[in-house]
Amino acid sequence: MSTQTAFLSSPASPLRPEQLAEVLDRHMRWVKGLPGGARANLALADLEGMDLAHRDLRAARLIGARLVKCRLHATNLAGADLFGVDLYEADVSRANLSQTDLRGARLRAADVSEANLRGADLSAGSPGASHTARAEKDAVQLAFRQAVLDRIGHTARSASNGVVTDLTGATLRKAVLTEADLSDSILQNADLCGAILVNTNLTNSRLNGANLEGANLAGAIFRNADLVGTRFADCDLSLADLGGALMAKPIDNLGSEIQRAIFDHERWIDSFGQRGERAELDGADLSRADLRGVNLSAASLRGANLAGASLAGARLIMADLSGANLEGANLIGADLSGANLSHSRLAEADLTAVRLCPAEIKDPSGKPTGRSWAANLMGSDLSRAHLCGASLVQANLSDANLDGTALEGADLAGAKLLRTQLSQAPRRR
Repeated sequence: MSTQTAFLSSPASPLRPEQLAEVLDRHMRWVKGLPGGARANLALADLEGMDLAHRDLRAARLIGARLVKCRLHATNLAGADLFGVDLYEADVSRANLSQTDLRGARLRAADVSEANLRGADLSAGSPGASHTARAEKDAVQLAFRQAVLDRIGHTARSASNGVVTDLTGATLRKAVLTEADLSDSILQNADLCGAILVNTNLTNSRLNGANLEGANLAGAIFRNADLVGTRFADCDLSLADLGGALMAKPIDNLGSEIQRAIFDHERWIDSFGQRGERAELDGADLSRADLRGVNLSAASLRGANLAGASLAGARLIMADLSGANLEGANLIGADLSGANLSHSRLAEADLTAVRLCPAEIKDPSGKPTGRSWAANLMGSDLSRAHLCGASLVQANLSDANLDGTALEGADLAGAKLLRTQLSQAPRRR
């Protein structure tokens, strides 16, 4: 094969269809060893929404490319350089990603089901050679890697050795991840049902709320991984390395007083206050607790410690969480309408698709009064948090810290942003 490069894309504008067609044609010639061939170089190219299904892109260079919502079904990307690529909501099902460099990539909500990721590198991304590829000697390619890190390196999920790979909410059902490196990666709420994770390195990874039901975990390494709320149904963990892993605290292990308070509170909610009692959990230690789907609406949790807790899908409507510690908590899809989160700590929390809009005020019988109560995040620390797709309509964000916060797709209509510390967050995170 020739070592020529087909095309060096400009990051300034999306690639035109005729340009892409030429790159792909010359790449196929390169793969087949035909005259006029050249390896595809689509570094930093904007290919959002394009259909590249069933294509042969073996060993292609796609460093930092924007492949948001692309169709890559059954595409051959074996040995490709996908360093820092953005595959948000992309269809990568049944693709061949064996031996690919996916360090620092974003695959949030991507469909990677039945894909082959054998030996792929999904560890933290930084300039220099990946262990899955030969040493990168091209100064131009190294410059592209650095450009990618400059663009995303100050956002959430950064690690000391680079930007971590983000697979939050990704579908990896029956994916082959044998001997892949997923160290430091984010797999929060990912679906790995039936996946093959033989000898996979998941050291320091975050699997908070992930589903590994029926997965093959022989030789999998979970050292120091966050396994709060992770589902391991029908899994054999006898051959897995769980040294130092953070495990969830189920409600049954939270102490009788807290269990009773949650039980009585849900009765109070269901009976419109006729039975049970409103929960008073001020200052309670609920760190790393598995509280997925719990209903603590209108509960008092002032100053409570919920760091690293799994609260995905929880109902916390009009709850008082003022001064609470929610650092690194999983709140994906939770309903916090009208909640009081003033001066709370939410650094690096995942609030994707959270409702922080006004709550409808109802009378004691449950009938609407026509009034509403806005969510209060005044003075809260939301630095490096994920608020992608969140509803923040009329929310009070005065004096809040939004440094490095991901707000892609968030609705801030009518929100109060007085003296808010809002940094210019890169588009991709």
